[in-house]
Amino acid sequence: MTTLEKAKLWLSDTFDAETRATVQNWIDTNSPELEDSFYRELEFGTGGMRGIMGVGTNRLNKYTLGQATQGLANYLHQQFPGEEIKVAIAYDVRNNSKEFGKMCADVLTANGIKVLLFKEHRPTPELSFTVRDKKCNAGIVLTASHNPPEYNGYKVYWNDGAQVVPPNDENIIKEVYATKFEEIKFNGNDDLIEWIGEEQDDVYIDTCMENSLYQNIGRDNVNIVFTSIHGTTYTTIPKALSKAGFTKVDLVKEQMIPSGNFPTVESPNPEEPAALTMAVDLANITNGDIVIGCDPDGDRLGIAVRNLDGEIQLLNGNQTNMILTYYILDQWKKAGKITGKEFIGSTIVTSDCFFDVAEKFGVDCKVGLTGFKWIGKMIRDVEGQEKFICGGEESFGFMTGDFVRDKDSCGSILLACEIAAVCKAQGKTMYQYMIDIYKEIGMYQEGLVNVVRKGRTGAEEIAQMMVDFRENPVKELAGSKVLEVKDFQEQTCLNVITGERKVMNDIPKSNVLIYYTEDGTKVCIRPSGTEPKIKFYFSVKDKIENEADFKAKQASLEQKINEVKKDLKL
Repeated sequence: MTTLEKAKLWLSDTFDAETRATVQNWIDTNSPELEDSFYRELEFGTGGMRGIMGVGTNRLNKYTLGQATQGLANYLHQQFPGEEIKVAIAYDVRNNSKEFGKMCADVLTANGIKVLLFKEHRPTPELSFTVRDKKCNAGIVLTASHNPPEYNGYKVYWNDGAQVVPPNDENIIKEVYATKFEEIKFNGNDDLIEWIGEEQDDVYIDTCMENSLYQNIGRDNVNIVFTSIHGTTYTTIPKALSKAGFTKVDLVKEQMIPSGNFPTVESPNPEEPAALTMAVDLANITNGDIVIGCDPDGDRLGIAVRNLDGEIQLLNGNQTNMILTYYILDQWKKAGKITGKEFIGSTIVTSDCFFDVAEKFGVDCKVGLTGFKWIGKMIRDVEGQEKFICGGEESFGFMTGDFVRDKDSCGSILLACEIAAVCKAQGKTMYQYMIDIYKEIGMYQEGLVNVVRKGRTGAEEIAQMMVDFRENPVKELAGSKVLEVKDFQEQTCLNVITGERKVMNDIPKSNVLIYYTEDGTKVCIRPSGTEPKIKFYFSVKDKIENEADFKAKQASLEQKINEVKKDLKL
């Protein structure tokens, strides 16, 4: 079917007058919007969907979201026949999120499904918690994470509070694509909606405190600066910090105002130092020890602390997670809670430093594909046999305990602030604590390059780049021979020296390549599943014995990463 033929289907009475008028205008004026809005269906993938809001099959709107929700409703009835089915729904601050949340609730209630709907914006991890706490069959959150303002998204959670994984994800996708737009039931039944709000915040925050706090040392003497970057965590983090006894908390007031336009930043992404500029400026006035910012849906967190020169510096996701993980395991070991049946969770693109930390404390480090849903699956797969302690991924996500089955900024922030307080009480900074960890396990330096290619031609270019790296693997990186190539799409591991190719079937297929060199350098190449980009993750390492050597070691490792980039023509 041609793009024009697809577009003309949206001129039927199934669609509202405004939608029909927009499509007709594009056809009449031969608008370029027609091609990009209809050339494909917005992919409902294994993690839900994310896209630009607007009219068309390749856009997020009432009809594409309605189709997804109707498909989910159909699948829930198949899986839980004869039961009262409950679904929790949350939404972030993005434009249209609240309206989309109510629309999804209407589709579910029109299908006889009870909905627990948050009255206002709430963080994604609170939705994950609520699914478990309220014993729901599923959950939905409307969010596009840290994407630009024109985006929104839709994620589905299962009854364990984790995002859906096989076989449920694939079966839901089949139901979604089998649903025709005219089959969507939009006429909801408000009698089947239970509204939830602040009372649920308190239960969630209390559980975060139980799972994330260990030592009540110096909480009244650590200077914290926090920003929600216009996102949902204005509802939870200030209250959580206050409840936990952190008394010196300064908020970036301009950014505590929720807004889907994110007016004070170019990108509401705490992975980018620019997003924390206002918070850092405030910390320099208040003599802040730790600066924290969250993304719009409140699952990611960025942490900045004072470096060896006393300047506020953003830690990368691997550094933050390493500090949090090491501290937790140290506390567990001191409490005699490590029995040999515990594990931490990580992902294939995350630093290998977590293997070293896990080995030091005698716990297992399980690794899955990118995305916290795979860490959630790890927990479910061994529930009752092994104990999950914590988990993280390089993209600024971490969770403590298994009460939430997704990355959770609230519990992670409480933990980070405790570490900052303990360090300050001991006369050191969190940055120095990080260097102390490097001295024990080896020093790692990571890097990330995003190559953006938009539109249909961009998608084709990204696909070809993966073909080239797969068929013509790099032989050497920064003067170090490539020893091993892991291909997660082919599920093989190639020993470059011997030519032996082993099967890897412990991790599901994914379009990811990882190169390992003889000096421990690691390069991971992966197209993004949610954005028009291909990502290159770098990790290099060296030994360090003294804090005085840190800057020189860091400069040396940065130079090595630059050489790797050059070898990859980036």
